Amino acid sequence: MVDRKEKSLKIDFDDAERAVKKAREKGASYAEARYESTISITSILKNGNPESCLVWRTIGVSVRVLCDGALGFACTNIPEKVDEIAERAVRLGFASSNLMKGKRVVFSENKGEVAKYKVDQKDKWNGHDAQDLLKLLKEIDKNLPKEIGISTRYLSAGMEEKTKYYVNSEGARIECTIPRMKYFGAIRVKYEGESEQSSVQLGRCEGYEFFHNSNILDRMKDEAESLHKVLKEGVKPPSGNLDLVLGSEVVGIAVHESCGHPYEADRILGREAAQAGESFVTPNILGQKIGSEVVTVIDDPTMKNNNGFYLYDDEGVKARPRELIKKGIINELLHNRATAKVFGTASNASARALDYEYEPIVRMSNTYMKPGEYSFEELFEGIKLGIYMKSFNEWNIDDIRYNQKYVGREAYLIEDGKITRPVRRPILELTTPKFYQSIDAVGNKSAWLAATCGKGEPMQGIPVDHGGAPVRLRQIRLGN
Repeated sequence: MVDRKEKSLKIDFDDAERAVKKAREKGASYAEARYESTISITSILKNGNPESCLVWRTIGVSVRVLCDGALGFACTNIPEKVDEIAERAVRLGFASSNLMKGKRVVFSENKGEVAKYKVDQKDKWNGHDAQDLLKLLKEIDKNLPKEIGISTRYLSAGMEEKTKYYVNSEGARIECTIPRMKYFGAIRVKYEGESEQSSVQLGRCEGYEFFHNSNILDRMKDEAESLHKVLKEGVKPPSGNLDLVLGSEVVGIAVHESCGHPYEADRILGREAAQAGESFVTPNILGQKIGSEVVTVIDDPTMKNNNGFYLYDDEGVKARPRELIKKGIINELLHNRATAKVFGTASNASARALDYEYEPIVRMSNTYMKPGEYSFEELFEGIKLGIYMKSFNEWNIDDIRYNQKYVGREAYLIEDGKITRPVRRPILELTTPKFYQSIDAVGNKSAWLAATCGKGEPMQGIPVDHGGAPVRLRQIRLGN
């Protein structure tokens, strides 16, 4: 069981309030503070043996200020140092303003929201412990088919709860509590000297019921059996121009990498140029056509229980769905308050931070291809020869998010409108516009996979979801 009492950890909401007040007294034109408390428990099983059980707790306050058009940031987990970090953030802000050379940071206008929300749990996570997680992992491991040559098994399960309190000098006061359950499983299957590996990552903002409702045992078993089948029966994929059906897993990684990241406004402005690259998207690109009319890509943090769920971002802005591509047209970018001001628009609540120790930056949440009108079976109708790429085992994309490559993990031939034989490692390599322009049909049902999205310096790996509906692409050149 987890003792959630905080008597020995004295930092609290009042310290966030105090930090904002002190920063304003010291000359900040704007100040905000975030209190965050996180409890996390993770169990790991490797090849049937308990590897480790990790239990940790973080709690602290950060303050960010605007001083003469420059940002300052500082944080602490010591109550007695709250005034000190507020003063330090202000000093850093004014010092930075002397180096700005006319490039001042200005925030877009935003209402000072007052709100409190939480995610309900049917089976409260803090009624369970690391041993419960380990027991679950052992059940998953035992259920894997041993007769097909699984050489490596790495399984982990975790429970986390994060409580936040956000306050700023414009009157915002936002409190939330979000539990998040997560699972990761990786296996390698060998057959006659060859091997394939796969991983499954799942996550939801809910209680311990996640582990009962996610069908993890069967999903891992099916994953192992599909790898074995591909190794044993897989044929070389045909090359040349073919029709292609992509499963939700492949669609999810594609929209995340080729739509979500390049539509981050701070990336477009060059913030990540020295670390992760730039973007093919330019500031004046809104309204331009990039895909067919059946393509709509949405990033929606308000999807309750999804892995990237939140109702207010880490700048106190109320969240809403963001239609990045709408019926083939570039419709919206991901903004925080600073980038929104540069682009002459309003923030759409895309500012997220990993923890209190990090500044919020522009991030995705739950990014997906909006479902269309086709049943799964209808996507295959009329395809004489093609490939169904259900999942992937590797991918890469260039540093402006324009040229990309996906290699199939579980994939099959399509012959005369039917799924037939498994194929080995078909390769889809194309540009971002070509990908979206080639889609002529979108399925009517969605599926999701959790992920940890990396961005920033220092790195911030945050929880997201990606997926959506399967799609059909016409006459795509496939490699092998």
